[in-house]
Amino acid sequence: MSNYVMPLIVLFVIIYGIIKKVAIYDTFIEGAKESFDLVFKLFPCLLAMILSVNIFINSNIIELFKFISFIPNQILPMIIMRPISGTSSLAILTKIYELFGPDSMLGTLASYIQGTTDTTFYILTLYFGSVGIRKIKYALWVGLLADLISITISILFINFIS
Repeated sequence: MSNYVMPLIVLFVIIYGIIKKVAIYDTFIEGAKESFDLVFKLFPCLLAMILSVNIFINSNIIELFKFISFIPNQILPMIIMRPISGTSSLAILTKIYELFGPDSMLGTLASYIQGTTDTTFYILTLYFGSVGIRKIKYALWVGLLADLISITISILFINFIS
């Protein structure tokens, strides 16, 4: 079924365009041209974020946060990486599943954290960068606070049900 959804959507758009007497191909080309402008506008922001994530990961700075005792050490890399990179946190989640199992306490906690938090820095880079907003101070703090609350509630909830 999922293999047919995208072609059906495209077919619907084409039929709708024909009914509304829209120059479908010309409109498509116009949209494609606009996407190049957006890509060139976003590229520096995404490049800076990718470079920062790689420096952060390769520096092993996560080891400095191991002193936090109420958080399991195995979850700590995921907590630190989740606001920065969704792909990195997903890789850490997969590793936790492989080592401890998805139904373990750590696997469940990692799943809750993955599901309730967001990639705050990625969102700010992509969305704010695409519209040219440079002053992100309050959005950053609110996003990180929401992540912290989600992580705290996840830890408390998993400890409560265990």
